[in-house]
Amino acid sequence: MTDRLTKSDWVTHGLRTLASDGANALKIGPMAATLNVSRGSFYWHFRDIADFRTQLLQSWQDHTVDQVIAETEAQLDRLKHLLTRALTAKRNLEGAIRSWAAEDENVAAIVAVVDARRIAYIEKLLVAAGVETKSASPRAAFLYWACLGQPLVMDPGHSSISEIAINDLGDLFEK
Repeated sequence: MTDRLTKSDWVTHGLRTLASDGANALKIGPMAATLNVSRGSFYWHFRDIADFRTQLLQSWQDHTVDQVIAETEAQLDRLKHLLTRALTAKRNLEGAIRSWAAEDENVAAIVAVVDARRIAYIEKLLVAAGVETKSASPRAAFLYWACLGQPLVMDPGHSSISEIAINDLGDLFEK
């Protein structure tokens, strides 16, 4: 690369690296080599690898919670939009972060915050759709668990769901 890399370039590269190769691949030297820059480029933007990892997790949280909520709020049928998005998205990065969290308590704490925020948002959507408050919380948790577990299904016949089925599911949880 001939242009100077920005902090955002490094974070984007780090998230791609994490998604494809896992947390153990987040090493300054190999990432700099892949980007065809010196290690100094990294240190221009980050104090150390811990600072970089913190900023990766913050970026992931911003994209997977704040931006998703903002995008969903702009939709007419928010719950169905969110379900469609969750059940059709590629989730390599999500899986990599959860694997990392299984080995790092600091990452696990951030993932727990993301989980709580996501479930709270689903609960809010359910209440807005007419579900009683006492029923909304377990339904939200169940929907969230289903979305997280869906990528683990190995049988291709059961690893995806049609848009019509997603809409039916949304109707089921809204009543």
